[in-house]
Parts: sequence; structure tokens; C-alpha cells
Amino acid sequence: MKHLFLFFFFTLSLQAQFRITGIVKENSSNKALPFATITTNNGINSITDVDGKFNINSSKPISFFYVSYIGFSKIKIDVQKNNQFFNLKLTQTTNNLNEVVIATENAALSIIKKTIALKDNNNPQKRLHSFSFKNYNKLIVSANPDSISGKIDSVFIRKYKQGTLYKIDSTNYKFKNTVSKRHLFQTEKISQYQFSDNKLKETILGTKMAGLKQPLYEIIAFNLQSFSIYDPKYELFETKYNSPIADDATKEYNYKLLDTVAINGRSSYMIYFKNKKKSKAKGLEGILYIDQSNFAISKAIMRIRGLLNISGTHEFEYFPEENIWFPAHKTFQIIKGQNDDDITIFGGTIQFDGDMEQDFSSRKKQPSDYIYLRSESHIFDIQKNSLPIENPSFAVEIEKNAFNKDESFWESYRKDNFDIRSKKTYSELDSIAIRKKIANRVRIGKKIINGYLPIGFFDMDLRKIFSYNNYEGFRLGLGGVTNEILSKNFRIEGYYAYGTKDGMFKGSIGTAARISQQANSWLGISYTDDVREIASTSFAIEKKPFKIYDPRPINISTFYNYVSWKSYFETNQIPKTESIWEIAHSEIQPKFDYAFNKNNKLYTNYTMTTAMVSLQWSPFSDFMQTPTGQIEIEKRFPKFSFQYTQSLGSLWNNDFNFSKFDFKTEYEKKYLNGQKTSLLFQAGYALGDVPLTHLYNSSPNNITKETIIQRITFGGKNSFETMYFNEFFSSKYAFFQFKHAFNRVTIFKKIKPSLVLVSRMAWGDLDHPEEHVGINFKTLNNGYFESGIELNQIFNGLGLTTFFRYGPNQLPKFEDNIAIKLSYVLNLGF
Repeated sequence: MKHLFLFFFFTLSLQAQFRITGIVKENSSNKALPFATITTNNGINSITDVDGKFNINSSKPISFFYVSYIGFSKIKIDVQKNNQFFNLKLTQTTNNLNEVVIATENAALSIIKKTIALKDNNNPQKRLHSFSFKNYNKLIVSANPDSISGKIDSVFIRKYKQGTLYKIDSTNYKFKNTVSKRHLFQTEKISQYQFSDNKLKETILGTKMAGLKQPLYEIIAFNLQSFSIYDPKYELFETKYNSPIADDATKEYNYKLLDTVAINGRSSYMIYFKNKKKSKAKGLEGILYIDQSNFAISKAIMRIRGLLNISGTHEFEYFPEENIWFPAHKTFQIIKGQNDDDITIFGGTIQFDGDMEQDFSSRKKQPSDYIYLRSESHIFDIQKNSLPIENPSFAVEIEKNAFNKDESFWESYRKDNFDIRSKKTYSELDSIAIRKKIANRVRIGKKIINGYLPIGFFDMDLRKIFSYNNYEGFRLGLGGVTNEILSKNFRIEGYYAYGTKDGMFKGSIGTAARISQQANSWLGISYTDDVREIASTSFAIEKKPFKIYDPRPINISTFYNYVSWKSYFETNQIPKTESIWEIAHSEIQPKFDYAFNKNNKLYTNYTMTTAMVSLQWSPFSDFMQTPTGQIEIEKRFPKFSFQYTQSLGSLWNNDFNFSKFDFKTEYEKKYLNGQKTSLLFQAGYALGDVPLTHLYNSSPNNITKETIIQRITFGGKNSFETMYFNEFFSSKYAFFQFKHAFNRVTIFKKIKPSLVLVSRMAWGDLDHPEEHVGINFKTLNNGYFESGIELNQIFNGLGLTTFFRYGPNQLPKFEDNIAIKLSYVLNLGF
């Protein structure tokens, strides 16, 4: 496999007068040596990049420098006035890095153990009660035009010997011409960071993004690398790795002492770390510089290599009064790694092109292979005792005027060289964005992801256009909500639908007004005449992900009609929560043979007046406060949903008195190898006079047919695939689901199934089953169990699942306990 490298350099001084550059290679193989140490006579320490190249700028003369590398002989190089580029080769010693095995105590391991033991004392977030600082960040996507072949410097080149001209691929020529003038993408950000009470908050004072008048919140919030090198789980490009100085790090990493160097005039050990297991060869590796006196991290280089080569560098400033090293400068870079496939990140903002050739080594390098992403952060104005944090529940807050800063603001804060190429990036991309209406395309794309198609001032709800179930048949409709073009503080929403089988029209109409922009609080009222599945459990606060289709309702035939007036208040006022508070008056009519027997009176239709609060709490997630509301920028688990419904006595001719408590919690764990474990627990408890329409059915998804083949339908996400519709009802229940998804396995070029193991179990009971007349059912007081295997995305999104029912509610005929279902995953490419 061929390594794809990109030249990059570290600028140590913008006012540099002396400069040395070069490349370091292995003498025997002539391969580049990344992470070789360069130490100059005037105290500058640097390392070679992934291409083996180095670039050192200094305000003081450089008369000589040393070059050292793991497992190679150290060399000294004298610098002559007329020589600024050095082509250096190191000779390998008998000590090979690949053979490093730490079986007993050695120098590196001893140093690491002391570093781990003293990390709380050296961590600024542990040592300092509070601090604040400003941060300038610049992120670019670009390519170095000098790295691209000179053969494409013009549209025509001279063919060898014949002297004729022929036209080359103009795409390559245009690409080099473009990156010679400007970057492909660029964004800047000025932030104020505050730390207090173990919380770190970022307030964005100013931000700008080339080509977009209003920057994308998703990119602003994207976490490229951990702020603190002392985090037990170090994060690099939204993937968390066990830190090389975590409490249990010595079980996972090998360490080797490379050298001792001076950082800011203080001697530091230079220690290389890498995963012990070969299976983790693409995991975290890098170099830690550890202060010899206090065993604090004085510099760190973290990297992973794979489809993408990703590196993050942390540099620090020493505070002698506190005897700690404080973050001062961070860099983050992505280049293409050992990969021949397209890789899209930031939702398509950056794309690393690949091809489909079988022999990657024979693939001709394309100019776009040189594309890199680089983010650089400069920390300044550090205050060690700062004021308390306002709104500490938000990890990030954007000031209202952050998008409208003038050039004088940016000139006062920029800590990086802002050259002509950077200036042209803004002017040209802004011009392209206006000409191609990029902002409008982004707006439309984001709405479509959420299931809406904007048409002028109206967002059409794509979920309402078409669906199917056994009661309504084909349900055809139209619905949506007004958008910000009409008003940012007022909306009208609704839908109208027709069922081809029941021949009935249904619909809803409502309006709401925003009463708080900061908490995204709305007060609204609506009227609805529609049908709903009996005994179904839904949390009003939960936002259902957009699906082109929802397969489970296809086989449902028992519905009830509800005509409802509702007033509601939705808000994010409580930190890390979303909530809906609602009062509703509904007329209920079951659309199947059923009557509720209360005090010897049969109710075939009834009136309900209820108050409800539905709340979702995400205590471990990070949230961003934007000028238009709150968004969840980092989803963490577990998450909790609560819902309480209470009938309101005799208000509005209410027929029944009851209470309902519903609870759900979700947990997900993603592994570095791409696998994922998901857990779901859900429970409900209804007490009082509750008709069957409003009880619990545990989400069945199996139809009553004679053979397995006749029962093949589409599977659901969290439903019991072997449980028949209307088989069980409960007034109290508990449901647990376990899923573990493995990596997709390539069987053939277009057949890459994803294996998922699933187990579900439920328990339930029903108070006063004799009150429910006209339908036969059982209770879940003995429990219900099923397990199965999902083979998803076998071909073009289609998959196959198989589940087996066992335990106390297992059926007498073996084949009746088996359910085979189809699955379908639609990949929209987002």
C-alpha cells in the first residue's frame, strides 16, 4: 500500500530571520522518518512531519542542530550560510521500535508512572480554582501548490521528443490554479474561555466562515481535539481514546525514552508511546514531553493513522509561581492516509477523493490527494482568577453580534499570519456563495435532513405525503409549518390526509408564538381530528428521526379516533432539558369492537380532559446557546425521558379519573473498532379508570398468519417482532432491549452486511381485565422474551432479520415462535 503524504510545517516565530528546512529519511530504504527530533543550538525543539520534513524559523542564528530518531543513530549537522535545505539520512541501530516490549520496569515506564501519579497536581483544571483566557482559532482546508506536479502548470504541455502539444486534464490544472490563489475553505473564531467549579465554557465573541454570512453551528461546535491533555479519555476528531497517562494506561501502551530536550528553558523527557496490541496499530500514538522536575506535560503530540492521518499538537507555557504548564498553542491536522475510497467529513464540506482501483500501489496520485485540513489555536490573555461563569449549563455560547464583526475586530485579535491567500479565500468564496446561492442550498439541505422541504415561507412535511396501514389503507396527505421567512416568532402548522380504505379525511391545524428566544419557548394551541394506534406509548417531547417510510404501522388494524383541542407550552428553560406542558380535551371513539365497563356502564366512546408534562433530560450532553435557540452539540448517554399525564376530574365532562407515569432511558457506547452497544429501558404505570385505548401494548410487530413466509413483513426498530398485534395489554409494564452492532463485513464488492445481535424482554400486568369488553388478550405477568439476529444493508440498503420467541409465553408450535422480517436502511449520504 502506498502512503499518501502532505507537506506541512510549524511556524515558531512570525518575525523569523533565520530559517532551516529539510527532510529526514532512513538510509537503507530511503523512506521518510516522521517524528524525528530536531534540536537547534539556540534551544528550539521541533519534529519532522508525517512526510519526514521540517521547517524551523528563528529570530536567533542557528549554527548547528541535532537530529535523532527512535532506533537510529543521532547526528549533528552544522549550518552554513549558503545552505538552508538539508537532505538527511539516519542509520538504523540494532534496537528496533517494532520489537519494544516492556516486561520489566524501565526508565520510560518509571517516568510515566510518576506522571500519572502527579497528574492531578499538574493539571490546571485541578490545581487552579478558576481561570479564563481568550483563544484565536483559524481552520483551513487547502493544499500546498508546490507539492502538486509541475506537469499541470498549464493547460497544454509538450509531449516528449515529438514536440507536439496536447491538452491535459483541465480539472487538475484548475485545481492547482485555485489552491495557488486561495484556500478551499476557511473559518476563524475568537472565543473567551472560562473555567470554574470544574466546568469549562466557551463564549464565542466573533466568528466568520468563508462563503456563509451565518456560519454553520455544526462546524463551529465540531470538537477536533481535547482541550486538556490530562483528560482520561483523549478526544481526537470526535473519537475518544484511552489517554497515555490515564490511570490504567500502562496496561495498554508501550513507552520508550527517546531523548531529553529543553522546553522553555526547562529540561523535559521525550517519551514515545504506542498501543501494545498489533490489533490497535491504528490507535493512538505519539510523543509526550515530560518536565524532569515536576513530571508535568510540557508538550504533546497525539496522532492516529489509517484512512485518515490525524495529528494534534499541544504546546504549553510555564507558570513558575504555580509550577504548572498551562495550554498556550494547539494544532490539529488531517490528511489522507492509506485509503483509496472517498472520505467525506463535515457533511461534505471536505472530501478526500479516491478511486475504485484494485491495485492501490499503481494508482496515479491526483492533485486532490494533497488536500489537508488544519486548525490552529492561540491562547492569550490568561487570567488565573476569573469571575464566575454565567449560564454554566452551556458548554458553548455564541454572542448575538458574533457574526457581524468588522475587520478592525479581527485585526486586533489575529495571532496567525493572514496573507493574501487567506484574504482572497473570503472574497472569492463569498462571491461564489452569492452566485451559486450556497446559503440557500445549505438551508434547504438541513431542513430535508429533518424531514421538511421548504417552499417559500412554508416547510412541507415529507412524512405526511404517503403512508400505509391496515385500517386506513393508503394514507395520502399534505402538511407542514411556516418558516422563518414568514416570521421567526410566529408559526402556523397543520396537515390534511385521506385514507383510501376507511374513506375518511383527517387533519390538524395549530398556531404558536415564541415568547422566549433564548430558551426557545413557544406557546400554542391546536385542533386535531385523526386516528392513533391503540395502547401505543409515545413521548410528546421526543423528536422522531426522519424516515422516508415507517414500516411498523403497515400491519396495524386497531385504531381509535380522537378529536382534540390542545393548548401547550414548550421550552428549554430548564438546563439540559426540553419539555412540553399541555392541557387537552379529547373525544375518543375506538374503531374496533370494544367497550370499557366502568361501574356496570359500557363506554363505546368517551371524553378525556388531561394535563400532561413531557420532559427529556440529557445531563451528560453538551449544549450550545445560539442567537436562535439551543442545540445539542455533543450527545452523551444516558438520556432520560419522563412523562406524566393526569385526568382533570369533572372538568369539561371528563369521564374518567386516572394517572399515567412513563419513563425511558437510553444508553449507547461506541468502540474504537467501529462496533456499538445500545441499551434501552422503558416502563409505564397507569392507575385509575383507564380504557384499553390508553393502556400499554409493548409495541408488537407480528401478524396472525399460518406460515412463517406469510408473516414476513418489515421489522421495526424497538418492537417485539414475534409478538402478535393485540396479543398482550398491560396497565403497568417494563421493557428492556440490548443491541450490539458489529462492523460491516465485505462479502462481495456490493454486499457488505452489518451484523446486529438483539435481545428483548418485557414484563407487565393488568388491573381489572374484566373491565375491557369485546377483545381477547393476555397479560405479561409471566414475562416475554425474544432474541434475534439482524443482517442489515446486505444489498442496496435491504437486509434480513430473524427472531425467536422463548420463555413462559412461548407458543406450542415451534414455527409460530419464529419471525423473519425485512429491514431497510436508507443512506441519504449525510
